[in-house]
Amino acid sequence: MGEVGLRQAQEKMRAAGAADVAIRVFTHYYRLLESGQQGKIREADIEPVGELPHLEHLDTDPDALRAALAETAVIKLNGGLGTSMGVTGPKSALPVKDGLSFLDIIARQILSTRRAYDVRLPLVLMNSFRTKTESLQILSEYEGLAIDGLPLSFQQNMEPKLLADDLTPAEWEPDPELAWCPPGHGDLFTALVASGTLDALREHGFRHAFISNADNLGATPDPRIAAWMAEHTVPFGMEVCRRTRSDRKGGHVAVRKSDGRLILRDSAQVADDETAYFQDITRHKMFNTNNLWIDLDRLAELMSGHDGILGLPIIVNHKTVDPADPGSPKVIQLETGMGTAIETFEGSQAVIVDRSRFKPVKTTNDLLVLRSDVYELDEAGDLTTTHEGDEPYVDLDPEYFRILADFDARFAAGPPSLVRADRLEVRGDVAFGKDVVVIGDVEVSAPDGKRHVIPDGTELS
Repeated sequence: MGEVGLRQAQEKMRAAGAADVAIRVFTHYYRLLESGQQGKIREADIEPVGELPHLEHLDTDPDALRAALAETAVIKLNGGLGTSMGVTGPKSALPVKDGLSFLDIIARQILSTRRAYDVRLPLVLMNSFRTKTESLQILSEYEGLAIDGLPLSFQQNMEPKLLADDLTPAEWEPDPELAWCPPGHGDLFTALVASGTLDALREHGFRHAFISNADNLGATPDPRIAAWMAEHTVPFGMEVCRRTRSDRKGGHVAVRKSDGRLILRDSAQVADDETAYFQDITRHKMFNTNNLWIDLDRLAELMSGHDGILGLPIIVNHKTVDPADPGSPKVIQLETGMGTAIETFEGSQAVIVDRSRFKPVKTTNDLLVLRSDVYELDEAGDLTTTHEGDEPYVDLDPEYFRILADFDARFAAGPPSLVRADRLEVRGDVAFGKDVVVIGDVEVSAPDGKRHVIPDGTELS
């Protein structure tokens, strides 16, 4: 069935208007899957990373910083929807701080950095077809953000989900869109080429791109890393942080024994019997923040030299065609991670950064911390904190707080103060009044089936 399934998938992509390079890349990974590859990385084949440079020790010469930033573009991955929080639109459009969305804050960060260093610093979003219109509408409110000759957005590719039993393209009559999926954020490189964005950036004199997720407001274009990339001719740079207990399931960097190259191992690439090695934060100490820096000329060389196939490691994701319906047909999604390109670029490097550069919002737990007084937002879009040590750990009952509308209803008077909190755990239907203060380690619970309201001005400790 393999050749039949591949041909059907190729035809489906062509009929949908997919770029030739996207079809070639999909074909490459389909054949890897058919040959039995699952993309697993065994512990015996890697070893922990050694010493790495730290951001705080990089060069700060003002002329070098400005010169490097003048040749840098910013790319934000913006294809995600807020479905995990019950929102259907772009996740980046959610209000996260002082009534501003992720995109509002990103626009402010870009414009303030331009003013501070007198550089062009273009912002480009990688959108999905579901996020493009609303996202560009938000950015249109910021005069001067767009740069003549460069797009504000390009679109990620889509590929068919494959039925797990015969690898033919899935169909789903109740919602035909669910028969398609993005090929993971490793598709960034293919989409840059297919859209013409890579060529446009290079033609306008941009040498490097800083790439990060739109939901990570700590990911600002730091000129120290731009200058480090330029001075040392680094083709691919990855920002990494030291792992803590909460990072045990996140992808970590390691060294491949066979050739000494840095690699990234994500959870989907771990053999079932090696989870303990993967989660050992004393052995594998650094995780990938998904803040990446790319030499655009080197990327263009690699892509053109390999017919558009960068050769990132395959990630095989097993799902159901309708993620909300576990009874729907089982499918396979062929994906790649953009961070795995660290092994593709000869001479790739990693640099250690503080966690202030890693503030993703994946759940309403993260959202509560960001909206609280743990962080303050200035006019430049920078987040600062007076909280001592790691940010407080928040665990809200998913039955009552996972969906954004339910979350907002239970914090209708605003988030509690968490600046003196270490941990907040909430179980059951709890609603918070105005000016509630959390101090230290706090657990709050409601009686079964009943709402517990914390009165205005309560101090929880």
